[in-house]
Amino acid sequence: MRTPEPVWLVDASIYVFRAWFTWPDSHKNSQGQAINAVLGFMDFVDELLRQEQPALIAFAFDESLESAHRKVLYPDYKANRESAPESLRYQFVLCRRYLRALGIKEAASQYYEADDIIATWAQQVDRFVVVSADKDLAQLVGEQDIWYDYARQNRLNRKAVYKKFGVYPEQIADQLALAGDKADNIPGVPGIGMATAAKLLRYFGNLDQMLASLHQVGKMKFRGAARIEALLREYQQHILVYRQLTGLVRDIDGLACDFGRQEPDENEMQRLMKEIA
Repeated sequence: MRTPEPVWLVDASIYVFRAWFTWPDSHKNSQGQAINAVLGFMDFVDELLRQEQPALIAFAFDESLESAHRKVLYPDYKANRESAPESLRYQFVLCRRYLRALGIKEAASQYYEADDIIATWAQQVDRFVVVSADKDLAQLVGEQDIWYDYARQNRLNRKAVYKKFGVYPEQIADQLALAGDKADNIPGVPGIGMATAAKLLRYFGNLDQMLASLHQVGKMKFRGAARIEALLREYQQHILVYRQLTGLVRDIDGLACDFGRQEPDENEMQRLMKEIA
């Protein structure tokens, strides 16, 4: 989709969960069902639309962790997270209905995560702003793009991503494969943190080049280089699996999207408001 203005791609589930944890669960509808997450999400959406006035926007949701392709590949993926309770699942449905009633595109998948949906959408546009607190999505940022942590009002372009992580966006998936990601229960290589991973990637360029040249790691001029080489040799096969987890899918079929906002569906909005009253 060729447009002179950026497309806003929102990692929606983060903001539903944030509302779930920060808005009191005393917010209930007339049926006694909790509606704190949907109220908080609606507040976030309204504020984002009012402040940024995006003409082109879409929201991606996570749907089923158990059937997600990374979970199939690595059963311990995100095993540190509890499943969403039924009352929250219900509110996710309401959040998606709210966006559709506003005339805003939203999507979810049983097999792919929201990050993959956003990555696929990002390939379809010239410029984008990805709204998320998830560092995984920083790997998408190109010369004209922005990663926007909305809650902290922190906007990173390509140079700022490098300043924050010590690597360029296209190296972040490799960095996380080496250092691990506690949020996603990816162990990484013991003894290698984000700083050491960044040092390796700045030297070799990418993970494949590093693994093909492991004999050079021990010759690098930093303390413990020989130990790091030994660790990389020991965990080489693990690293390759982790890299499949940290990279994003960018070619999901059937996700071609018109990001323009449609006319709101007033009848659906009224039905939704009655349901949460």
